[in-house]
Amino acid sequence: MVRPLVLISLVLALATPAAAEPLANRLFGAKAAPSAQPPAAVGSYARGCAAGLVEMPQSGPTWQVMRLSRNRNWGQPVMIDYLRDLGAAAARIGWGGIYIGDISQPRGGPMTSGHASHQVGLDADIWMLPPKSLALSRAERERISSVSVRSTDQTRVTGAWTPAHAALLHAAAADPRVDRIFVTPVAKIALCSTATKADTPWLQKIRPFYGHDTHFHVRLKCPPGSQTCQSQTPTVDELSKGGNGCDASLNWWVTGYLDDLRNPPKKPANPGPRPRRARDFTMKDLPRQCASVLSSR
Repeated sequence: MVRPLVLISLVLALATPAAAEPLANRLFGAKAAPSAQPPAAVGSYARGCAAGLVEMPQSGPTWQVMRLSRNRNWGQPVMIDYLRDLGAAAARIGWGGIYIGDISQPRGGPMTSGHASHQVGLDADIWMLPPKSLALSRAERERISSVSVRSTDQTRVTGAWTPAHAALLHAAAADPRVDRIFVTPVAKIALCSTATKADTPWLQKIRPFYGHDTHFHVRLKCPPGSQTCQSQTPTVDELSKGGNGCDASLNWWVTGYLDDLRNPPKKPANPGPRPRRARDFTMKDLPRQCASVLSSR
């Protein structure tokens, strides 16, 4: 006769894999240094990894990297060059420089917390807070917070939004290396309120997206000649036809989005399986080249 405890153990053994696949974000998050490989963006912005990343210096003449404890100041060489240039552009418009948030982990990949993207070294967050000092200590960079440019009712920009914010976003988006920039929807609306036809080439890169009221998120194009980088595909027909994204659909982010928050749509009776999130990825979910990125010295 099988004892009850033995029987329970047998049932659990059948119900649970003998060795569960480790989560990719734990594996990549444990790496403190980049891979000893030529720089390469592998896969897509939200499902990939990064070889041979370069560290963004923690401080420079026109920038400081924030939240150093996260060790997320690593990017493709093109991203590091871009951020240096953006800091210089910020100084020219009167900001003095920029505070840089997360770029990528040393080897990219899914992060242990926060972002779904930032996985290939081509994404970076820039704080909406104009720097008052570029000599902050490590401890000060952990304590200081950015500022929201969105009102509490989410319908307009606040007094924290200034013409210099618009000028910085213009400079950020006008760079040909940029694919798109995500901002809080009310910031896009503010930009559209003064837009002319001449602004279309850079303004169409500014995309409204929730959760970007204290920073804007720059996404660069795949570097020329990159064979393993998956380019971003157009998501808005109007933009792909040369528009600037200031059409009526922009208002949904203030009207429809808020309506959904106040009156959430009913969940379907049979919603089906939940889409896999970056935090759930195992190595099998990433491009095969990511195994060598992870194992490289």
